[in-house]
Amino acid sequence: MELSEEQIMVRDMVREFALKEVEPIASEIDENQRFPKETVERMAELGLMGIPIPEDFGGSGGDYVSYILAVEELSRVCGSTGITLAAHYSLGLSPIWEFGTDEQKKKFVPDLASGKKMGTFGLTEPNAGSDAAGTQTTAVRDGDHWIVNGTKQFITNANYTGTCVITAMIDRSKGARGIGSFILEQGMPGFHPGKKEDKLGLRGSDTAELVMEDVKVPAENQLGDLESGFKYFMKTLDAGRISIGALALGIAQGALDKALAYVQERKQFGRFLHQHQQIQFMLADMATEIEAARHLVYYAARQKQRKQSHSKEGAMGKLFASEAAYRATKNAVQILGANGYSREYPVERYMRDAKLCEIGEGTSEIQRMVISRRMLSGNM
Repeated sequence: MELSEEQIMVRDMVREFALKEVEPIASEIDENQRFPKETVERMAELGLMGIPIPEDFGGSGGDYVSYILAVEELSRVCGSTGITLAAHYSLGLSPIWEFGTDEQKKKFVPDLASGKKMGTFGLTEPNAGSDAAGTQTTAVRDGDHWIVNGTKQFITNANYTGTCVITAMIDRSKGARGIGSFILEQGMPGFHPGKKEDKLGLRGSDTAELVMEDVKVPAENQLGDLESGFKYFMKTLDAGRISIGALALGIAQGALDKALAYVQERKQFGRFLHQHQQIQFMLADMATEIEAARHLVYYAARQKQRKQSHSKEGAMGKLFASEAAYRATKNAVQILGANGYSREYPVERYMRDAKLCEIGEGTSEIQRMVISRRMLSGNM
């Protein structure tokens, strides 16, 4: 896909920032499971936290493809930083911007788009992951408020939540259609983070529970009515999958970058590694799959930008990019051999980070369900 001059400028700016300020601390934040507040503050200064949001609402006035490029470039050196931005925008900010009332947009979007506050999204629960309809969190109307109770799990940016969109069951007799969406704010009594997760990868991103104990949520904080709540968060996931595709794409490209540099410096059997045909074939396969993933992810992003259907396209991009990323990172470790297995080199971190892409925003199995259902319904 040909990029516009503006998109290229955004990509190059983020790439320079990532190389100079993100990559030098990537291994450290992973090792210490440290959320890089300083990096997030710099991203806010650079206008990355709300790229597609108009300037009047605190954003940068860019487009959706530029945002996807930013996630890719950050993830190319640090998956933890890439997913921090992806969760903030795609899950925390975008549902309010796309589905909120004028009053909700004016109240919540400027602080999120400018980076003054972090956005989060609470869907997954201990007994409701792929089966979103199994939501146990409840919302009961009490006058001009909703009383919300429940626990959300595996929430990115949970300890730094400024504004959070959560799902809660309003009418269990309606099944999934009885789930509503609500906007919660940091400081609401009874709303607080819970146990922090000790993860395999993306260890520099913040992931924890969000606990709600008799939280009084103003009625005006309901995002859509009961008939639209479920639809809104499913559409949020459709778009969120594109950002996870970009995350996977960046991680895969980063692993290939490191492998290419290594094979041109390392010798075995009297020849540089890149002179061995088997290594050449591995690199060719990695590069081909990454380029194919890039086309799928960028196409889905452009469909989203054009406000055209992107459910199947986003699922395809995420499915292929995430599985290609795991293969690419595994091959990068193999190419580096024992060094690849050592934390002295970053490719083992890339491999650990890549695995989440096959799980978050719906597992690979869920993506295949989304794609096949769209096909069988005639939406080719």
